[in-house]
Amino acid sequence: MLKKEFKRKDVERARNLIMGKTGASTGTQVGYIKKENKHKEGDIWTENKKTWTIKNGIKQTISKLDNIRKEIFMPLCCPECNKIMKHRFDKDNHRIHKKCFDCVIKFEHKLRNEKKYDKYIKNLKTNNNITTLDEVESYLLDAINKSNNSYVSEDGVIERWVGGVDKTKMTKEVKEAAKLKRERLNKELND
Repeated sequence: MLKKEFKRKDVERARNLIMGKTGASTGTQVGYIKKENKHKEGDIWTENKKTWTIKNGIKQTISKLDNIRKEIFMPLCCPECNKIMKHRFDKDNHRIHKKCFDCVIKFEHKLRNEKKYDKYIKNLKTNNNITTLDEVESYLLDAINKSNNSYVSEDGVIERWVGGVDKTKMTKEVKEAAKLKRERLNKELND
């Protein structure tokens, strides 16, 4: 004996299931239809303060960090030779040269045969020195502009310091020294 009576909606649902219409509606719904814009592969649009695109048929958001992610991410296969990058030096070489260790070895061997290897190594070292100079300059400017008015000792006593360095003078000196070194490195790079 059934304790519950079947409603018309239940009967319609059972009929739809038997006939194979699993997505068919069993009742009337009232509401609004959101206007849909049709987008195709490669389109870029903004919706709800987000930027969207379609890649490989999939709707994806475009993040501000996508370019950084692209630089950091190491693909499974080398972009040049399509071999799997599983050598222990592949990660470092991909970060610098955007190819696997074997491709870098082949490239450098080709440069040695053409007598261009020494210039290539010199340019690599100079570019590395310029990057290091930029980092040191940034670190020094941050250190100069930090507030050093007080210091908390190991005992928890707050010491107030008076005086210190002349921030404008030190900033000017650091920028001038970095500029001179950068000019020398750029001259060395162009020679």
